[in-house]
Amino acid sequence: MWTKQSRGRMAQIAKKTKRYPSDLTDEEWEQFAPLMPKPGRRGRPREVDFREVVNAVRYLVRSGCGWRMLPIHFGSWQTVYGWFRELARRFLFQTVHDVALMLDRERAGREASPTAGVIDSQSVKAPQAETRGYDAGKKIVGRKRHIVVDTDGRLLMVNLTTADISDSAGAQAILDGIRKRWPWVKHLFADGAYDRLKLMDKAAYLDFVVEIIRRSDDHKGFQILPRRWVVERTFGWMTRWRRLVRDYEKRIDVSQAMILVAMGGNLIRRNAHP
Repeated sequence: MWTKQSRGRMAQIAKKTKRYPSDLTDEEWEQFAPLMPKPGRRGRPREVDFREVVNAVRYLVRSGCGWRMLPIHFGSWQTVYGWFRELARRFLFQTVHDVALMLDRERAGREASPTAGVIDSQSVKAPQAETRGYDAGKKIVGRKRHIVVDTDGRLLMVNLTTADISDSAGAQAILDGIRKRWPWVKHLFADGAYDRLKLMDKAAYLDFVVEIIRRSDDHKGFQILPRRWVVERTFGWMTRWRRLVRDYEKRIDVSQAMILVAMGGNLIRRNAHP
């Protein structure tokens, strides 16, 4: 629910954007600019405006439009798409997201690197995916997003698979990745779907503690469970960016970059306009 104070803050930020609410403000671009690729010493001078490229990608992810539907003042959609793929290949969106995450944690008075996280998954339809699977529980044909967030809901890791992959199997890949990116994470909270022998054995081998938070059998209807509810809020943050309501991407790496654009955008806005 929006308070009067939050609505006023959003109105102030909107005045700083160039055309659309998704555009970077000057304060946000100051966080992006140092991480952008530097021009080469040889060859033609670079003509592309990276700020406009990022604005175009954010507009696409926030509004849910197609590449060919980008407003013309962003420039040729082929140019925007080409640079998006190049920046994703260089892990720029991953880097921007992770730097913004650490800054946001420090701003909140916490250590830059988390020590605990919450793991869960979300199945979404993926009509254009190269490979898809059927999630019998959710009755969805598409992909599954296995994610880990810190205890405040910031995205730490995402692993995309076909929807038929079980939660525990997807989590095993998460354990390998999170140890490399966030080496201080030792404790993970999860629901009963992750209480599987193979996952627990791997977690013990990698020196993780996976704590299962179970729902009370006596309680009916919606129930907020300690530690577990924050990951549901993160999924809600994702789907505010309409491109992520479904997985429209053919390639998994492009889909993952879209998620990082969205979640990094939330963090950058929080840091630039606390």
